[in-house]
Amino acid sequence: MDVKVFKTFLEVAQTRHFGRAAENLYITQAATSARIKQLESYFDTRLFIRDRNNIKLTSAGERLIAYAEVMVSTLEQAKNELALGDNKTLQLSLAGTPNIWDAYLQSSLSQITSAFSGYGFQAEALSRAQLNRNLLERTLDIAFSFDPLKSDELMSKEIARMTLALVSTQRSDVTSALSNQYVYIDWGTRFASEHALRHQQMPAPYLRTSTGRIALDFILDKTGAAYLPVSMVSPLLASTQLYSVEGAELWLRPIFINYRKDSVSFEAIAKIEGLLQEMFPQL
Repeated sequence: MDVKVFKTFLEVAQTRHFGRAAENLYITQAATSARIKQLESYFDTRLFIRDRNNIKLTSAGERLIAYAEVMVSTLEQAKNELALGDNKTLQLSLAGTPNIWDAYLQSSLSQITSAFSGYGFQAEALSRAQLNRNLLERTLDIAFSFDPLKSDELMSKEIARMTLALVSTQRSDVTSALSNQYVYIDWGTRFASEHALRHQQMPAPYLRTSTGRIALDFILDKTGAAYLPVSMVSPLLASTQLYSVEGAELWLRPIFINYRKDSVSFEAIAKIEGLLQEMFPQL
């Protein structure tokens, strides 16, 4: 079975539209339909319920998603490994949640790659669930997260701490900042529980987002407040484009490095761990 068939299935499952899936894959809609029919014929079951203006996954289609993701990611990794030149003997794959890239990894990726010779690198932004699954399935070497990934097969270590500050586009106290277009950012499950305890009486956030970059761009454009990394907002505080909210406590968030205990790339992982600890002991 061609991996393109599984890629097409995943695209249709995500878009719930054969036409949009075809556009995203740069193929015809007829080819998209043919690939899905091929997959349904192979498994001898319907994968989608096709209504006039609505496409839904069947229960079999829902169950197939996880297997299709594993197959596609595994074959992609094999392709990348085999495509490496003779001067690159090993590939390291690392990933983090979108917020990890905004606040931590983006600024350090060039230093990490420069510290290694004979290596190829793959960098991805994934959800916490995807990080955990890909590590367990050996399609990912290193994962960075705000909460430790828990499994007997994984090692999770705190590698740095990031400082969050409540900032606003206007001079304000905590109550007014949280009431005036406050943007809630997902800084992990522990942050969510602590946030609920710290700000019990606040109204619902004006906007919720998974990345600090989206929140920062939004409040600079529309005004508002958000908890953002000090490393990200320091220049804006200095130029008075943002203000520290009066009475708001700083928030320390740990950053964890996660990898398999039996990883074959242990020496490279340890080198990256040491490099990052030197670069960012606390953000």
